[in-house]
Amino acid sequence: MKNLSQTDPEISNLITKEKLRQINELEMIPSENYVSPAVLEASGSVLTNKYSEGYPGKRYYAGNAVIDEIEKLAVERAKKLFRVPHVNVQPYSGSPANLAVYMAVCKPGDTIMGLDLTHGGHLTHGWKVSATGIFYKSVQYHVKADGRIDIEEVKKLVREHKPKLIWAGATAYMYEFPFKEFGEIAQNCGAYFACDIAHIAGLIVAGTHPTPVPYAHIVTTTTHKTLRGPRGAMIMVTGVGIKKDPDLPSKIDKAVFPGLQGGPHDNTTAAIAVALHEASTLKFKRYGKQIVKNAKALASGLMERGVKLVGNGTENHLILLDLTPFFGPGGGYFAHYALEFAGIVGNRNTIPGEPSSPFYPSGLRLGTPALTTRGMKEKEMEKIAGFIFEILDNIKSNKLPQKKEDRQPYLVKFREEIKKNKNITQIKKEVNQFASRFPIFSY
Repeated sequence: MKNLSQTDPEISNLITKEKLRQINELEMIPSENYVSPAVLEASGSVLTNKYSEGYPGKRYYAGNAVIDEIEKLAVERAKKLFRVPHVNVQPYSGSPANLAVYMAVCKPGDTIMGLDLTHGGHLTHGWKVSATGIFYKSVQYHVKADGRIDIEEVKKLVREHKPKLIWAGATAYMYEFPFKEFGEIAQNCGAYFACDIAHIAGLIVAGTHPTPVPYAHIVTTTTHKTLRGPRGAMIMVTGVGIKKDPDLPSKIDKAVFPGLQGGPHDNTTAAIAVALHEASTLKFKRYGKQIVKNAKALASGLMERGVKLVGNGTENHLILLDLTPFFGPGGGYFAHYALEFAGIVGNRNTIPGEPSSPFYPSGLRLGTPALTTRGMKEKEMEKIAGFIFEILDNIKSNKLPQKKEDRQPYLVKFREEIKKNKNITQIKKEVNQFASRFPIFSY
């Protein structure tokens, strides 16, 4: 970063610090990953300089001949990889992509359905504080005690509320999605069926998770999770979707632009194209399979040590720890902070039937995409499971105060004690040494 270090040493130093953090810590947030140097180069290229409102061949600005070729290449690669007839690669991120789906097929006040946030769903699938839960009549379905989507409840709610749009997708769901069942439900009630595969797109490409394409009308995805691309998104219209509504591709495109966005981020479009090219290789398929192997190995390692997992394991890239046996309700913060201090980065998360609140949840979400990118395999997952259990065991005496006014002083004291904890400090050193053996660009 020669130019940056000369122009703005403060930012340059901060980026260097972040790079060192990524090298020396274990990134286990399921929605995070490391992109290749090629993706980074495309993302930081001169394409940042261009403005390209509109679509290829229909721009509102001049000088877009090269940009048109780049966007068309990204679209064609996505169509081929996911086997769909129409793709829009312009959404800035996953949430705007999902909002574009609402704009394309719904009117404000229409009834929509999605998985409850506290049961593993996403904000943009109709949660009450999201625009999607404010401007639309949202009906939320749930998971059963074993963590699986309650399909019978979905059927019941559909009969009762007759939604215009049904979402399948989640942020903390460890099973394969029942896409076929959702497709049949949507067909029977005449609803649009949209699948948000942001978390599992790379697994679908690798053949380790079923694809929703034969059953869904619309498929959305971010490009930066298991797909290992830049922070962008795509909206795909399937053959089933076009059969239901021949104008659906046009509706989606108009919802993205001019409905919700101005000019696309051309540097991101190029980086998406690079990531899709990388995802088309046999090497990527092996990577996707290893993600799932690692997640299952991590789950086994934790359960063997007595850690409770929602669903007793995983079928994809993530696991969800139920920490109530360690801390009672609301203990996710303790695990989140102590693990982060030791260099293991996950995120506190609600569990089905959450006994506390989304801000002080009782679970912890962990995933293996980034660790797998660094070349780690099953034996490394066993080692990491040991680190995690030791830390949880060290702090299990903590309980979240019931009175809200007592919580902040308690948590301040907890953070101070963690920094002085000799056992966790020693684990931190071991984690740093362990992580530094695996380069973040190991592929």
